[in-house]
Amino acid sequence: MDWPLPSDFIHGDPVPTPATWTRPGLVMVFNLECPGCVSRGIPFLKRLHVEFGDAVTLMALHTSLGHRLLPRDEVVPTLTKFAADYAKLPFPVALDLSGDVARAWQIEGTPHWFAFAPGGELIRSVYGSQENAQTRLQYLLEEWAGRSSDGNQRASDVV
Repeated sequence: MDWPLPSDFIHGDPVPTPATWTRPGLVMVFNLECPGCVSRGIPFLKRLHVEFGDAVTLMALHTSLGHRLLPRDEVVPTLTKFAADYAKLPFPVALDLSGDVARAWQIEGTPHWFAFAPGGELIRSVYGSQENAQTRLQYLLEEWAGRSSDGNQRASDVV
């Protein structure tokens, strides 16, 4: 599977490939020039981190695919400032400068979400940031974490 190199992680610690994950994970592919990514996708991923960060690997991948291809020295300072100072992202952010990773993953646009089972099997691919996409992802993470959206364990999971 195509995956960002450790040197491509520009915020937070590098995340190894999903094949090595011992817990499920969610990757959001985004671009700072994508209004839906910045206004809905990033805030939603931050909320998921608060609710499920202890049970799920979360990260964001900034891609140029479908957007302007800018030089690394123009993208990195802006993206780093956004992640650290403006959005204060609590999860790692990697850079897909060429768009090759997003192309290999066959994204439909940004944001595009990829849910991986422990061990790296891709189990869900969701395009968009609207309510329907968010609801599908929320339910998936609740299922993974074994709890409802109010943070309580589901009755079906209590033995």
